[in-house]
Amino acid sequence: MKILSLLGYFIFLYPLYMSFVWMIGGLLFSIRREQAGSVKLDYHPFFSIIIPAYNEEGSIEVIVDNLGDLNYPCYEVIVVNDGSTDKTAEIVDNLVLKHPSWLKVVHLKENKGKANALNMGILISKGQFLVTIDADCLLDKEAINWFAWHLLSHPRVGAITGNPRVWNRTSLLAKIQTGEYATIIGLIKRTQRILGKILTVSGVIAAYRKSALLDVGFFEGDTVTEDIDITWKLQKKFWDVRYEPRALCWILVPETIRGLWHQRVRWAQGGLQVLIKHAGIWLDIRERRFWPIYVEYLVSIIWAFSLTLVTIIWLILIIVKSTGHAVPIFPNPIYPVWYGAVLCLTCLLVFFVSLVIDRKYEKAFMKNYFWVVWYPLVYWIIITLTTIKAVYDVTIKKKAGASWKSPDRGLHTLKS
Repeated sequence: MKILSLLGYFIFLYPLYMSFVWMIGGLLFSIRREQAGSVKLDYHPFFSIIIPAYNEEGSIEVIVDNLGDLNYPCYEVIVVNDGSTDKTAEIVDNLVLKHPSWLKVVHLKENKGKANALNMGILISKGQFLVTIDADCLLDKEAINWFAWHLLSHPRVGAITGNPRVWNRTSLLAKIQTGEYATIIGLIKRTQRILGKILTVSGVIAAYRKSALLDVGFFEGDTVTEDIDITWKLQKKFWDVRYEPRALCWILVPETIRGLWHQRVRWAQGGLQVLIKHAGIWLDIRERRFWPIYVEYLVSIIWAFSLTLVTIIWLILIIVKSTGHAVPIFPNPIYPVWYGAVLCLTCLLVFFVSLVIDRKYEKAFMKNYFWVVWYPLVYWIIITLTTIKAVYDVTIKKKAGASWKSPDRGLHTLKS
């Protein structure tokens, strides 16, 4: 069947083509825009660091204490407790007594979602520039300096996304994500920045110009990924959104299949919701630089369904043939043996290029290369299934954003 053969080629060629696009884009960005060194500022504007928190008793104290030791002279920290049901409220109240000069706490009675918590923090903030981080984000001492450099040097910069690194590496899943954050996240953001538009700032660490957020109406809670939505809103208003890999932070990632599943379903749901919400970009020629990002994301969804369909047919073929029956209508084999070998080698090349680029940020980072070889086996399956689940949730169940849950922060808390 020609359709199945075409699907087989599509399943093979799409990740192969995009891998080389990411490698070339990442190398160009690294050579042109990512020189090592420190940044020196003539002026230090006041920053407000906002931390939305829901049931974060295991990490919030360490994260807030770390913010008292930044290499930046003028900032405040605002923790927005979004109706937590654990000991988060008690912990942050004690932290205010410990850090009264720079820490504020806002308690919301009802959990109304991360977007609402961010907006509440913005409304009481004093800074013209903002940094938003998650409650498991250990901010690097120099991160704000790099954000300030972009915002001061270029008045049309509305947002900058930083470079999250994996902190907890006690399980295979976490070690694989160490490589993923350097490749599938870091390398793609570099490439998107070269092309002109970024799909999303990382919600775990981002800086904003407050006037830009005011221009677009702040964060909205109608999607489950407010970070993707605000990125598109800003760029549709022609604010520049950048990626700054030297603005580092360390985060806790899921270390269980269940935690990883919920995280990736939420990411996929939010991405699809944003595609639907901002489909009007195709009616405005001024939004043409969005089109490649939109098409790439849409094609990735089609790829997931194609992979699932062909895999199901392939399994049926194996089962039927095992019974001794002939199946003449199916091409044999649907997946040529060399497809997998080429994709695995290409995947390893992508990881190698990204790890070489990122080695300046972590000593002995190349040792993670051993673990990322598991990425195609583990993550392609998870990404494919979560994409299908997200399409069902968004189009059939009509699931939208609202309240939120504290995600899987790994097998251990920061105190253990």
